[in-house]
Amino acid sequence: MDRFYSLNHASIDFHFKQSPRDFVVDEIPLYEFSGEGEHLILHVRKKNLSTMELIGILAKYLGIKNKEIGYAGLKDKHAMTKQYISVHKKHEELLEKFEHENVKILSTTYHNNKIRIGHLSSNRFYIRLKKVNPTDAKKIDEALKNISSQGMPNFFGYQRFGSDGNNHIDGEKIAKGEKKERNVKVRKLLISAYQSHLFNLWLSRRLEINSLVASFSLDELENLLNLPKNEIKKLKEQKHPFKLLEGDVMEHYPYGRLFEFDQSEHDFERFNSRDISVTGLLCGKKARLSSGYAREIEKDFDDNINADGTRRYGWVYPTDVEGRFNAQEAQYELNFTLPKGSYATVLIEEIAKRKLD
Repeated sequence: MDRFYSLNHASIDFHFKQSPRDFVVDEIPLYEFSGEGEHLILHVRKKNLSTMELIGILAKYLGIKNKEIGYAGLKDKHAMTKQYISVHKKHEELLEKFEHENVKILSTTYHNNKIRIGHLSSNRFYIRLKKVNPTDAKKIDEALKNISSQGMPNFFGYQRFGSDGNNHIDGEKIAKGEKKERNVKVRKLLISAYQSHLFNLWLSRRLEINSLVASFSLDELENLLNLPKNEIKKLKEQKHPFKLLEGDVMEHYPYGRLFEFDQSEHDFERFNSRDISVTGLLCGKKARLSSGYAREIEKDFDDNINADGTRRYGWVYPTDVEGRFNAQEAQYELNFTLPKGSYATVLIEEIAKRKLD
């Protein structure tokens, strides 16, 4: 299935390449650090290094194992990124002498707990697009306006699927027992890529339904969607660009508990006001499944694999979205904040309405 996009404009031609000059990420922590405790919190700036490469450099310098260093999330390699990591405070004196051409410790503080995966609120991005003409700059302005007001689909970005984009293929074979992988971390990574691939296919299918609902009449949609006329009418009446189906699994936004959408007016209002959002399946054991019409679509992207499953927001809301066009340099600069787990490159692809090279 081809990737579907949420915006209606034609594709926009510009140049984008991830680099420390044109792709900057600033991690926003989940909580304020206490300033006391046995864990030393480092605010670190890195460039052209993955988070795991950063962890490896620091662990080697300190003479400790990688797992002794805490971090909240993985940051892009081909970028300038700032994030928080934690080590035991006994290493503080040695770290005062740490030097690396691609790593700088910006500040330190203390906290009672080790930083763990997920201990971040969101990420703030700065991105520069090049070779942008004035006409396309206006299209980008309008696209950003729509994304800021309506939100965007929460696809997994290309980074999830490896340098050749095919990690999900090996992941499927491993998940189904058709291929062996002894390295536990690699096995988990590849299976996760397969789960992410199925999620992206599901989300594209739901966006396709949104597009059909907006483009065709009730009678035409009855054949196209294979849904009862009264259900299609409900889809037509929805104000939000992402159309909810009976049986969708919703989640309080930007975090909270899962519950089943019952098509009540109250839930529609909460969805329109960003209090809740729709979720998609990352297939596997223990994952909550949708029901009704939503499940009829979801089951095509489900698979009985030997891994734990979960659910992920299908629709998210970038905040503090800003855009500036520099006509003299033919460049367009963007700033925006995304919730954890969402990809800035997906937002850029939504604007471009094409896959990034």
